[in-house]
Amino acid sequence: MITFGILSQIAALFFTLLSMGLLLSGLGRNNVRLVQAGKRGLLSAMAATTLASIALLSLFLTDSFQVEYVASYSDRALPLFYKITAFWAGQKGSLLFWAWVLSLFIGMVIFNNRKEPDNRNTPYVYLVLAGTLSFFLFLLCAVSNPFDTLNFLPRDGQGLNPMLQNPGMIFHPPILFFGYIGFTVPYAYAIAAMITGNTGVDWIRKTRVWNVLSWIFLSIGIILGGQWAYVELGWGGYWAWDPVENASFIPWLVSTAFIHTAIIQERRGIMKVWNMVLIQLTFLLCIFGTYLVRSGILQSVHDFGATGLGGYFIIFMVIATIGGIYLLAESYNEFKTPGSVESYLSRESTFLFNNVILLALAFATLLGTVFPIISEAVTGNKLTVGQPFFNQVNTPLFLMLVLLTGICPLIGWRKASVSNLRRNFLRPAITALLAGIIMAAFGIRELYPLLAFTLSAFVGATIIQEYITAIRSRKKLSGESSALAGLKLLWKMRRRYGGHIVHFGLAMMVVGIAASSAYKLESQGTLRQGESLSIGDFVLKYESFRQYEKYNRTIYAATLGVFRDGTRIDEMEAERRYYVNAKQPTTEVAIRSTLVEDLYVTMPGIGKGNEITLKVAVNPLLIWIWFGSGLMVLGGILAIIPSRRKKS
Repeated sequence: MITFGILSQIAALFFTLLSMGLLLSGLGRNNVRLVQAGKRGLLSAMAATTLASIALLSLFLTDSFQVEYVASYSDRALPLFYKITAFWAGQKGSLLFWAWVLSLFIGMVIFNNRKEPDNRNTPYVYLVLAGTLSFFLFLLCAVSNPFDTLNFLPRDGQGLNPMLQNPGMIFHPPILFFGYIGFTVPYAYAIAAMITGNTGVDWIRKTRVWNVLSWIFLSIGIILGGQWAYVELGWGGYWAWDPVENASFIPWLVSTAFIHTAIIQERRGIMKVWNMVLIQLTFLLCIFGTYLVRSGILQSVHDFGATGLGGYFIIFMVIATIGGIYLLAESYNEFKTPGSVESYLSRESTFLFNNVILLALAFATLLGTVFPIISEAVTGNKLTVGQPFFNQVNTPLFLMLVLLTGICPLIGWRKASVSNLRRNFLRPAITALLAGIIMAAFGIRELYPLLAFTLSAFVGATIIQEYITAIRSRKKLSGESSALAGLKLLWKMRRRYGGHIVHFGLAMMVVGIAASSAYKLESQGTLRQGESLSIGDFVLKYESFRQYEKYNRTIYAATLGVFRDGTRIDEMEAERRYYVNAKQPTTEVAIRSTLVEDLYVTMPGIGKGNEITLKVAVNPLLIWIWFGSGLMVLGGILAIIPSRRKKS
């Protein structure tokens, strides 16, 4: 199986390079048969990459520890569930996973274009996709082969990092990769459009589902990463502005900006340059995020350390950047359009301001992330910036973004009249003002939390107002009930209201982030059995202690009674786990979640007499972050559900 895997990787690289040669020859000679042969070469590469992936997975399932990668990330005691996820736990396997998923996406592109064999752009699309795939296959074959063997046969493997033995890590890395890899497709279409001079709206329309779907995957990946950090790392938070966290967040910001300007190009035919630049930036930042994880130049709990791949990624990014700049310069005359943003009081204008803020957020986050590299190059000392920098710079920008999110639905296209603005803004503004007054009356006086709650209320009010107004209009025309009119409106205009749901989810997330960051309570103490620890309205009583074996770990668990106002309301169990082949124990978090707050408990220490050390936090409204993020994903999915209407 080892030899089979190696040969499959080599075959995949051969077919990809052959495909590139056939595509170039077909384009040069204007020979459709050669282009079709190049297409079949890519499908062969997809099959070979799939076989290589199956081979690696089978090596994990059969405990083939003579393979260095398997021995590094698995052991005999590892549950089957995690043996499968060990496939992408390290950099070698994740590279193969990347190449495999990209080859599948290429197959999907070929399938979708089967009815357009004569389209002038598609051979160039395939060429860009093949070039990207060949880069990853080259790394697998020549630099970082997951099928490399040891010169001895170990009795057992080193096992999977205990922190990765969490259900969230089953889904977080692959879904994040889906987002990263998915943006390769619209990038390829953009490059092809510039090469052929077809820079109109056609490539935007062809890639709209790819754009939004990749954004959805990236969003889910980031959310699952934050949730994993919250339930697994035990520090009580979900986002630490870690370099690898930032590496996924930066392309998410830029891709969000791209989705907004793509809407403008579809509707008005303007902002072509913006879209070309933004999709190239998104793709390059996805590659940059992969580079950060594999270069070892920045310290992170998520990275793979120094792998020797950093230089190859830099070369790839430099080539892609220079090529993109050259094509932008060559195609500049094609980007000129008769239309423009006609007024500052227009939806186009708010989209533009929205994108400026998103790019400012991306730049600030990027600067803070790479600052250690810059400082070391200039001064010789690696200086880092922490959470205070990111919070101070990004918080006001985020609040401006939330404000624009509320303003946008209230302003029409091209130019809004003053009377319409007055009518549309009145109720949301009053709602936001009342919300701010109520928050202040309840003791919320800090500027940023108060603004966050007030602006979130404004966003929610604008969306609800717009939806209610549309329902009333439909009722008058159709005579339907409010519920039926609302459901039909949501379905028939799902692209529009999918976007509104995304924005409503964002407002919910902002509320959760503001509350859990500004009003978090923390406490710590060491307890003997029968003793209690108080925090806020809660009292935790240490009731019992037990030890037991499960799967590949020994678990030490303390049962805690949860009391409020003298009444026992719940029971929690905090754990310390000792995994097979792990040098250090891990702390498992116990969480009691409600719509109002999370009670968050970890047990970092156990004494000889079973006395326990507890760290406890109360995180207000934190579950709103997960609900809000779920709404964002749901809105994105609703927006890309295809219509059954046939083209006339």
